[in-house]
Amino acid sequence: MGLGQKRNQILVPEARAAMERFKYEAAQEVGLNVQEGAYWGDYTSRDCGAVGGHMVKRMIQEYEQSLANNVPNQQQY
Repeated sequence: MGLGQKRNQILVPEARAAMERFKYEAAQEVGLNVQEGAYWGDYTSRDCGAVGGHMVKRMIQEYEQSLANNVPNQQQY
């Protein structure tokens, strides 16, 4: 995908740097040795999908944990 076709948008712009760090942390956890700022085009779609899937899994886990602990600052649906 070309640079002009990127459709993902950070909903909270202040979180951009933290999400980038989170992406590389998730890549490390699934076994990819990607350096920050590295080119991801040499990795397969399956590998990149595994990183995204792992990120989503951890975000859901943390949200469920906050619900279980009744953290008041989390928005509940």
